[in-house]
Amino acid sequence: MTAHAKLSASGSARWLNCPGSVNAEKGVRDKSSFFAQEGTAAHALAEHCLVNSVDAASQIGQTFEGFKVGIEMSDHVQTYVDYVLQFTGEHMYEVRVDFSPWVPEGFGTCDAMIIQDDGTLRVIDLKYGQGLRVDAEDNTQAMLYALGAYEDFGHIYDIDTIEVTIHQPRLDHVSEWTITVNDLLTWGEEVKRKAAECLEPNAPRNASDKACQWCKAKPTCPALKTLTETAIITMFDDVGAATMPPTDKLTDEQLKQALQHKKLITGWLDSVEAHIVERLTEGRDFDGFKIVEGRSLRKWSDETSAIATLSEQYDDEALFKKSFISVSQAEKLVGKKNALTIADFIVKPPGKPTLAPESDKRPAINLQENDFDAC
Repeated sequence: MTAHAKLSASGSARWLNCPGSVNAEKGVRDKSSFFAQEGTAAHALAEHCLVNSVDAASQIGQTFEGFKVGIEMSDHVQTYVDYVLQFTGEHMYEVRVDFSPWVPEGFGTCDAMIIQDDGTLRVIDLKYGQGLRVDAEDNTQAMLYALGAYEDFGHIYDIDTIEVTIHQPRLDHVSEWTITVNDLLTWGEEVKRKAAECLEPNAPRNASDKACQWCKAKPTCPALKTLTETAIITMFDDVGAATMPPTDKLTDEQLKQALQHKKLITGWLDSVEAHIVERLTEGRDFDGFKIVEGRSLRKWSDETSAIATLSEQYDDEALFKKSFISVSQAEKLVGKKNALTIADFIVKPPGKPTLAPESDKRPAINLQENDFDAC
């Protein structure tokens, strides 16, 4: 495995926060997924549209990376394409950038890069997934691409500002962030130190949200196990009980510890379960557990015949349920050009109140006791 494969830009949030994860992931099988393959196809479609100056809609029915382009993918990719094309300057797509001066053998592929006449370098990253919202601020993957782009083109163009964009069309989310070249290069020196630490045989393991989220070694990580045990034990301090104490008996600090580490703890437990399921699925034993058939719901074996039989005795009103299409479905139905025809009928009610850490950028709201139930 090459150093680039170990210290990739896409995995930088992990190895920059947990240097020991690089060695820990050695030998752990890398699994592809439907969503990853779909994202690869969307990127290929976007590149084709940008390079050949065609609309994504013209590619409906065509196949990219094993995926046939449908209306949904076409609409979302076109949103990204439109965003990229709004900027003037020198455009480059799916361009390989070299950040090896900071990360040994480090290089990656930038989805879109634009060098503007005003000294701005735009690094645009398309993320086609819809499971996790990603922000541009301090995004290490995009910042490594920016370092590589500056290394490759800084001696040709007069660049003083980097504009990072994360574009997630399926979440209707565009995040932009600006950093000066000087600040980027200062960060690069810290990256160089951490990258060197990652390649040490006894690099430390550090459990955190960013480090553990996509780590393949999560199920067997001693640092994450220790953090989990520490967080749970902390909740027993001064309580003197052998069972989990009721929440109203915990101190504010104990409650804070539980909330701060909830995501890590549940994520670790989920990864342990997935690890055991994989072992059993491969035919290996695991003492105390087995794979069993889960609960299922009855369904029609031949819906057409069932409809024919029931229609002899009952009318359509009794047999079929009708519901009005959603806002998203309606927008796809009328298309972007006619979206204003239904705009007056659409409202966006307040989201359900949810607990968030103080670092969250959303403003706090004033609540009554029953507001959580009312939403």
